[in-house]
Amino acid sequence: MTNITQQAMTFGCAISTCFAKFFDFKGRATRPEFWWFYLFTVLLSWASILVDPSKVLSSIINLALFFPVIAAGARRLHDTNRSGWWQLLILTIIGLIPLVIWWASKGKSEENKYGSPPQKKAVSIHS
Repeated sequence: MTNITQQAMTFGCAISTCFAKFFDFKGRATRPEFWWFYLFTVLLSWASILVDPSKVLSSIINLALFFPVIAAGARRLHDTNRSGWWQLLILTIIGLIPLVIWWASKGKSEENKYGSPPQKKAVSIHS
């Protein structure tokens, strides 16, 4: 049996990780974890609008995903050594620009006040 380090988090793994950390505003999140989950929330929101044009279903889904998205965003900012409170910039239109830049920035490889860098998962392969 050989252990190989997984280079990137998959779509499904990111979704399950973010739902497992529903209200977890501590720790750090990798770029793939955040962006895959964000893509999932956008696709789910669009699909709900197609299914229910009255947008009631979309509103319910967006409300249900509010805390997981905010928690994932906070953990992503922690990975860049910034406070999760910076997400309040989204309340301003111009504040979205630095947030997207920070969320897309490479995380710090060393430990910071928010914890150790997220560990890459080891995948076991039988040879």
